[in-house]
Amino acid sequence: MTKQARQLAVVITGQNTTDGASVKLKRIVSQQQKNAFDPFILLDEFGSDEAMDYVGGFPDHPHRGFETVTYMLEGAMLHRDHLGNEGHLRAGDVQWMTAAHGIIHSEMPEQENGRLHGFQLWINLPAKEKMQPPHYQEFAAVKIPRVNLGDGGYLKIIAGEYVAENQRIAGPVTGVTTQPLYFDIYLSPSQQLDIPVFSQHTVLVYVYKGEVAVDQSSRILNAGQLGQLINGDTIQLITRDQSARFLVLAALPLKEPVVQSGPFVMNTIEEIEQAFCDYHDGVLTL
Repeated sequence: MTKQARQLAVVITGQNTTDGASVKLKRIVSQQQKNAFDPFILLDEFGSDEAMDYVGGFPDHPHRGFETVTYMLEGAMLHRDHLGNEGHLRAGDVQWMTAAHGIIHSEMPEQENGRLHGFQLWINLPAKEKMQPPHYQEFAAVKIPRVNLGDGGYLKIIAGEYVAENQRIAGPVTGVTTQPLYFDIYLSPSQQLDIPVFSQHTVLVYVYKGEVAVDQSSRILNAGQLGQLINGDTIQLITRDQSARFLVLAALPLKEPVVQSGPFVMNTIEEIEQAFCDYHDGVLTL
């Protein structure tokens, strides 16, 4: 069966902003897109060599109704929550947190100098799962499969499967309704990679170093840009005279109403109001 390559439909350039305790970051997907990338509702890249840009971290704050995925490239972060969970995220580690009914947590740098670099992705939960108990999946870097692509290129599989040469290599994340795919990829100059994807899934590519062509028309995504690819069951990624590092994200859209306000993502305004009331009354996590 002939594969159809997806075409680049939308390009977004990440915007510099701050969050938490004045942490500088680049916001790529946000409320401004009005759920255009269902089920992806937020994507941030944080990265700086200057301690003042990140040392304040993200003190205690609540979440309800979605999942957060934190992926570290460099540096170290300490996660704590109201349940007594504590996790140390270091280079290459991943935390997949399902906030669901409610979580109050903090994410604080475990360093006062050096480079801190990573990503946080928010993925919506279906309505039937938003009020379930919260839970975590945490994976050290050694648990993330790495596939050598030749010529120095490689692919890390955080979630989903990579299919090539009659083999399937699965990432460690399991049990997620939206069937997410989350790859971190490095391509050397003049290298091509084709990745099969489900035709009904939302597919995004975010370049954080170099540049990459993302379809047969050779349209380029540069560092700091995200592209949405539509209509097809494979994506083609091609470098030219320089290498590139980028994320490939895909997931099944929920096609449900979305109302987001700050740290809460629900289906109706009434549910958002209830989340704020629950947080104010100290019962968000009960």
